[in-house]
Amino acid sequence: MDSLRDTLLIEEYRAGILECSHRGNICVVDEEGRVLMHAGDPHARVFTRSAAKPFQAIPAIRAGIKEAYRLTDAEVAVMTASHRAEDVHIDVLESLLSKIGVEEEGLVCAPSLPLDGRSREALLRSGGQRRRLYHNCSGKHLGVLAYCKMKGLDLASYHEPDHPVQQEIVETLAQLAGISAEDIGRGTDGCGFPVFALPLSALAAAYMKLACPDRIQDDRTAAAVRQITRAMNARPELVGGSGRIDSALLEDDNIIAKGGFKGVYGFSLRRERLGIAFKVSDGSEEEWGRIVLEILKQLHYSNRELMLKLEEQFPARILNDEGNVVGQTETVFTLKN
Repeated sequence: MDSLRDTLLIEEYRAGILECSHRGNICVVDEEGRVLMHAGDPHARVFTRSAAKPFQAIPAIRAGIKEAYRLTDAEVAVMTASHRAEDVHIDVLESLLSKIGVEEEGLVCAPSLPLDGRSREALLRSGGQRRRLYHNCSGKHLGVLAYCKMKGLDLASYHEPDHPVQQEIVETLAQLAGISAEDIGRGTDGCGFPVFALPLSALAAAYMKLACPDRIQDDRTAAAVRQITRAMNARPELVGGSGRIDSALLEDDNIIAKGGFKGVYGFSLRRERLGIAFKVSDGSEEEWGRIVLEILKQLHYSNRELMLKLEEQFPARILNDEGNVVGQTETVFTLKN
């Protein structure tokens, strides 16, 4: 990312004194994938991180794992999740693991503690141990393992960049993003999977197609997208978790949304036929709620109930540990044509 071209998105004040500021880039594209509005550089190159998870699930669903393993919408939804290892997440992951018939130790994501504070405390108090299933990316890994097992592909190397499934994933993302696979940068994500770098505008275009699968030329890919996004909207609590903006947005059937580590976020609007992607340059996630809310306001989004919920869940006021108001968050960007 060219930090010289990003723009100021958020300012945080404490006692009327500027304490923090967060810069970044925002891109809004229309159904043709053309940049419609932006703040900062709409073509800034970003790593997708977990914002890629809905796309990483497409090859497996397209190949028929839902039918082969008789998966529920909940089990499909958790394949796209950055879950918090709450009880509801683990119940679905255990079911998915059992249906696929693979060993938990076969997952390359590291043994972890739950990200959810209450779940983590309960586990530690009960003498529980780290598990690979608690890793927030375990659903994604299980989806790919299910595909490999169904097709008789090697399980041990399922995470390697040259594995056939990983090659299919990057080719699928490239098709939806409207760029060539060669133009997508590759790295290694925290969970051990390949991670992709592409222009923010391309990520926004890919998210637009999640909301508008009629813009996808391949019928099987479009059908898979419909299955995945239907599951995400049907079980939003599985995609994120308690207090997470992914889950709050997905409660609105008009929205598909998924964030990734280090400040990257993608979402799209079905009726409006828009794709949106943004990146907070310093990698912070705390500002997502206020940024999303401001983007929706500037787009004149019509779901008043959602807007009020986001305002309540992600307030502008800054509270101390006692719940007293000690500061204020201000969004300072304007989307430009």
